[in-house]
Amino acid sequence: MFKALPLLALLLVFTGCGGVVDHYFLPVADDTVQELFEAGNDAMQEKRYRDAAGYFAEIKDEYPFSSYVIEAELGLGDAYFLNKQYIAAADAYREFEELHPRHEAIPYILLQVARSMRQTYKSVDRATTDLEVGLEYAKRVVEEYPGTDYAVEAQVEVDEIRLFIAQREVYIAQIYQKMGNYEAAWNRYVKIASTYEDIEDIHAYATEQANTNFLKYRDRTSEDIREERVGSWKEWFKWL
Repeated sequence: MFKALPLLALLLVFTGCGGVVDHYFLPVADDTVQELFEAGNDAMQEKRYRDAAGYFAEIKDEYPFSSYVIEAELGLGDAYFLNKQYIAAADAYREFEELHPRHEAIPYILLQVARSMRQTYKSVDRATTDLEVGLEYAKRVVEEYPGTDYAVEAQVEVDEIRLFIAQREVYIAQIYQKMGNYEAAWNRYVKIASTYEDIEDIHAYATEQANTNFLKYRDRTSEDIREERVGSWKEWFKWL
């Protein structure tokens, strides 16, 4: 009898925690998950993207071994994206790539990361960190999936993101110029002109401004040298 007590106690523990055991070790009822998945799809169709994200996230978090989980993970990224939660969308897409690196949807996932990162950029006075991340993902699609529709769409992203980054570089060069730091402005414009030769407007403007700022820098340097020499000369004749 006493030898049987530990076994009896163990059985009581597992009986009392039946929900936990079922949750982790027994097959998931697909009917329940299917209802959640269909609810998520209905919400997407009705443009209730926040609700859809909730349904898909529940499947992902609560039923990780369900046959619906991969589609739910894809749906989660799309729901965030369509709800303009671009950082959350990018995170969801990147997590999908980490979990399913060989899935057939990977080119779409990479393209969506690029689009999400581009959408986070709101104005020229903002840092381009997210844009640079998006550019790398778009380039991956172009390089790894050539000849596909995804590559064509990704090239559009590459061109648009590079334009934004170039405009940001021009903005910084203009700040240097307004501050009278013609050397820094000149160097910046030279870099822009050489980096973005394929963007005609940017290249032409940067080349013109590089020349202008070089002349101002040269004149300013000569003027400073003259002022330094004249100032030193005047120090000897304070009595005049």
